[in-house]
Amino acid sequence: MKKYIFFILIVFSFLFSACNEEKDWSSLDAINWEKRKADNMLNDSLVNGSTYLSVYSEIYSLSEHLTHNLTSTISIRNTSKTDSIYITKAEYFNTHGESIRSYFKSPIYLTPLETVSIVIDEKDKEGGVGANFIFDWKIKKATPEPLFEGVMISTSGSQGLSFTTQGQRIQ
Repeated sequence: MKKYIFFILIVFSFLFSACNEEKDWSSLDAINWEKRKADNMLNDSLVNGSTYLSVYSEIYSLSEHLTHNLTSTISIRNTSKTDSIYITKAEYFNTHGESIRSYFKSPIYLTPLETVSIVIDEKDKEGGVGANFIFDWKIKKATPEPLFEGVMISTSGSQGLSFTTQGQRIQ
């Protein structure tokens, strides 16, 4: 009898600890964003812009009642060979347009031709089938605009699924 009680306690303990795990679904931790802080680098002569990027944390399969989870890699690319760019906001929204999270509190910079990525893990379904990002950015007048891309993938057994999206300037 004691063995059964002990076994039940272990099972409940495991289930309780699994339910209390913290979500850690962002690939870049806060320390990396802190290293990229650009507060004192911004000036009034920079051009402002805003870009929309569609992202899919899940997609429909067979019907609207069955979905597949996806891992999304969001690339923020500086296409300039000579100038740094500044990203002032990277905000992730769900299908209903509700903000899920912002990825940094202060503006960050990317050096010429540098890329940084945000990964939305496959287990993170908060965005849903209509998730999206809004990126606000600043550049010098003659600097090429940043490029925002999403690569979504899923693999199961020997089957794979992948596709890409590209950001569109909205302001």
